[in-house]
Amino acid sequence: MEDITYKAFVVREHEDGSFSRSIEEKNTSELPEGEVLIKVKYAALNYKDALSASGHKGISRTYPHVPGVDACGIVVNSTSADFKEGEEVIVTSYDFGMNTSGGFQEYIRVPAAWPVHLPKGISLEECMILGTGAFTAALSLYKMEQNGQKPDMGAVLVTGSTGGVGSMAVKLLHQNGYKVIASTGKTSEHEYLRSLGADEIIDRDEVNDQSGRPLLRHKWAGAIDTVGDNTLATCIKACGRNGNIAVCGLVQSPELRTTVYPFILNGVNLLGIETAETPRYIRLKIWELLAGDWKIKDLNQFKNLISLDQLEEQIELMLQGKSKGRTIVKF
Repeated sequence: MEDITYKAFVVREHEDGSFSRSIEEKNTSELPEGEVLIKVKYAALNYKDALSASGHKGISRTYPHVPGVDACGIVVNSTSADFKEGEEVIVTSYDFGMNTSGGFQEYIRVPAAWPVHLPKGISLEECMILGTGAFTAALSLYKMEQNGQKPDMGAVLVTGSTGGVGSMAVKLLHQNGYKVIASTGKTSEHEYLRSLGADEIIDRDEVNDQSGRPLLRHKWAGAIDTVGDNTLATCIKACGRNGNIAVCGLVQSPELRTTVYPFILNGVNLLGIETAETPRYIRLKIWELLAGDWKIKDLNQFKNLISLDQLEEQIELMLQGKSKGRTIVKF
C-alpha cells in the first residue's frame, strides 16, 4: 500500500526535561506494526491523554508520542480476516494511546485484537462521545448488577460526578431506574447534574469522613467512585448492606485506608473496574448494551466538538479541572 501523509498531534521531550506539543506531518510508514490500518474519523480527549501530553511517564514512557486512548474510524487496509476495508470500528483500551501511538492523528495502525466493530444502533460520533468514559461507567454498573445491585436497594453515589466517567455514570444509572446521589465540589454544575438525572447533589466534603470511625450510618446503597483515597474509604464505610462499590479512578490519590469491618459486618463488595484488558467477550457485551438497551439519551449534551488545532487548548483546560463532558476531535 502506498505511503500516506497525514497530520498528527505530537508530544516531544527535550534535553532539558521539558515537553512541547505541536501538529506535525507524518507518514503511515511511521505507524507501529499491526494488522489493521484505520482512517480516524473521531477521537476523544480523556484525562489520561492530558497527562500523557504533559510528559507523565506513568502513562507514556517514551517520546515523541501521539496520545489518544479513544478513536474510531474506517478500515482502509487489513491483513486480518476479522476486518474488511470500509468497515466502521472502535479502538479503545489495551495500550492504545499510552505507549503505543494513539488516536490524535488522521491514521492509526493497531493489532487485530484491539478494534471492535461498530454495533448496530450507534454512530461513530456517538461512540466517541461515549468512549472510555461511558464504557467505564457501563462496566461499573454491569459488574455491580452481576453482583446483585438493584434499584430497590436504594440510591447509588457517584463521586467526581461532573467528569467524563462520573457524568456518564449519573446518566446511565438514572436511565436504568436508580436514584442517584451526585458528589461534586463544583457548585456551578448543579443544574448540569440535575439535567443528567441526579436526584440529590452533595458537596464532595460529605464524602470525606474525618471521624476515624470504621463504620458510618448507611447513606447510599452502592457507589461508583472515580476519586480514590479517603473519598473511597468513606464510600465503603457509609454503604448499605450487601452494596457494591465500583472503583474506577484515583483523581484524589491511589491510597486507601480503611478496615475490614464494612466487608465482614455489612457485606460490602469492592469491585475493581479495569478497562484496558477487559476480556473481549465482555468488551463486546458492554458496547452492545451501550448501543442497545443501555443507549444513553441526549448524547449531544455531553459533546464538545473540536478540530485537531483546538486540542492544545482543551488539554490545558482539562489539566486545570475546567473541562466538562466529552471533548471530541473531529477529523
